[in-house]
Amino acid sequence: MKKIFFLIILVSLLFNAVYKTEAQSLSTTKPTESTYKTSDLPQWVKDFRRFDIIAFGIFPFSMFFVTTATDLIRWKNANNFNFSEEGRRYAPWPLKSAGAAELSNEEFKKTIYIAAGVSLGLALIDLTIVNIKRAAERKRNENQPSSSYEINITPYGTEADNSAGGGRR
Repeated sequence: MKKIFFLIILVSLLFNAVYKTEAQSLSTTKPTESTYKTSDLPQWVKDFRRFDIIAFGIFPFSMFFVTTATDLIRWKNANNFNFSEEGRRYAPWPLKSAGAAELSNEEFKKTIYIAAGVSLGLALIDLTIVNIKRAAERKRNENQPSSSYEINITPYGTEADNSAGGGRR
């Protein structure tokens, strides 16, 4: 009975890809069509999306570094960086010994809050830098003279020079 059950599951898994392919090929929407254009979005939405991506993208790294710093501080306070088997109970991850002291719930919450604050702070710094650059670019464009001339330079000896009569000396 078990063999029949596993055979049915195996056959259904093998044909599963065929059913998905057929369902996708009958779709009427083109995969290249976009439901909206990013140029239609206001600038504050694009800025908020960038802030969001940076804040959530930095969080795992900030959590790692804050946890390492917390462990280093605990190791210093517990036994002043003792490298004995008992002394490494508070050491950071690569140096921890077996039976290492775990973070308490309060310490873990503080670690998460600090890591989240670091992530949000770095995302806010990025947002500020981008806005300062954008304002400087806007100011530079506004200060350019409106009656600027466009100069087209063509290399000597091209067909345009020959047809204009300035070809040979």
